[in-house]
Amino acid sequence: MPNIRVHKPNGMLFFDFRYQGQRCREYTALPDSPVNRRKMEKVLARIEAEIEAGSFDYKAYFPSSKALARFTKPQVEETPSVLSVAPAPPEVLAESAAGPTFSDFADQWVQERSIEWRRSHIRSLLSTLDGRIKPHFGQKPIASITKTDVLAFRAALAKEPGRGESTGLSAKRINEIMGTLRQIMAEAAERFEFTSPAVNVKRLRVRKADIQPFSLDQVQTILATIRSDFKDYLMVRFFTGMRTGEINGLKWKYLDFDHRLILVRETHVLGEDDYTKTDGSQRDIQMSQPVFDALLRQHQVTGKVSEYVFCNLLGQPLDNTNFTKRVWYPLLRHLGYEQRRPYQMRHTAATLWLASGEAPEWIARQLGHTSTEMLFRTYSRYVPNMTRQDGSAMERLLANRMNHGPLVRHQPDASSSQTGAPGLPLYVTADQQSPQPTPKPRGISGQRAKAQRQAPGDAQPPPGVRWFPANSFSVPHPQYSRANAVTAMGC
Repeated sequence: MPNIRVHKPNGMLFFDFRYQGQRCREYTALPDSPVNRRKMEKVLARIEAEIEAGSFDYKAYFPSSKALARFTKPQVEETPSVLSVAPAPPEVLAESAAGPTFSDFADQWVQERSIEWRRSHIRSLLSTLDGRIKPHFGQKPIASITKTDVLAFRAALAKEPGRGESTGLSAKRINEIMGTLRQIMAEAAERFEFTSPAVNVKRLRVRKADIQPFSLDQVQTILATIRSDFKDYLMVRFFTGMRTGEINGLKWKYLDFDHRLILVRETHVLGEDDYTKTDGSQRDIQMSQPVFDALLRQHQVTGKVSEYVFCNLLGQPLDNTNFTKRVWYPLLRHLGYEQRRPYQMRHTAATLWLASGEAPEWIARQLGHTSTEMLFRTYSRYVPNMTRQDGSAMERLLANRMNHGPLVRHQPDASSSQTGAPGLPLYVTADQQSPQPTPKPRGISGQRAKAQRQAPGDAQPPPGVRWFPANSFSVPHPQYSRANAVTAMGC
């Protein structure tokens, strides 16, 4: 689109228009003012009219321009050459004048900016570029992309298949993709002096998702039922509010038992140890007594095996997907709880701190928030009358409830001396509930495997039930064994 623009170094006006598919800039000695702009706009209108009519003479308007060499036809011999080459079509000339292709500029942009980003962000961004944006804009000249193209791309994203049974990508995911496109187009617009077509494209409205924290009764039931090899892991997650990557990447060198502090300095994301999510995420978390005891017990198990506090049989950090699908979700189904992500354990810690009357500023520091704004916005309905306490209220709540927990439904064995009324289940306190048995470890040889099988307090599976390790395809439970299934059918 033809325009009158200002040359920033000297503040003089210049013409900006296209002729024969090429972008032309002709500078003047006129300073920027309303009068001079009106004069130049009249001249530019005549130029555009003559270009449309095919009668425009470049030399007549700009006799000393360096661009004349591009538009002056060279004198050739009248004898036609056998190897004469046809001139390039206008669309080809237009593309050559519109700058690099989107794909080439995007690669250059990533290379220049990658030093500012975390490795996990780079992997996620490259996945978005290669899988979503480049297939649509890849070979298109970046300066020729219009707002219509951007809006058509956003509409196409809404029709692509999403996860599960959803018919399109979520609004949050579309905003993430459009945000990457917006950054690239803004950088290109600044370098090649054009207006970004994505600058005024609004973000889609994202529905606010409610948190689903567990109650303290549910936390106690979960801790009483979970397999013994994951009990301390859940204990720390429930009562520290650590993010998934933070606790999976927690190392023994970041535990200060003398001052009872957990030093959050790294996170484990996409199989790599990296810097925390933000600078504000670097924090020191106070250990409550249950967390302190859990970490001491865990040190006896993995303290000499791995640098990571919670690890698998190979000494590597726990895989969140493996834990979620094979330990966490089966546990919730067994207890009859609604399925929710393990991240809800972080929300549970925040709501328990609020319910016990802890100071919001202290809670925000424990969670790694730089202010209390997110705390009040996310957990507003859990905020009681605020007091000025720092950890002591939570200590009293845990000391009282962890020793005297709620009743847990228990089905005694046929050989057990405990009996209830006919047809009614027996209820016991949480500390009397038997935890889920730990599967037999695989891949460990010699005395180490024998010692683990003979570890005290490790529940053994009943006869006829075969157990599988946590990294296999499922986590069975005695009530789902073949023998119980046959009994349930009356066979």
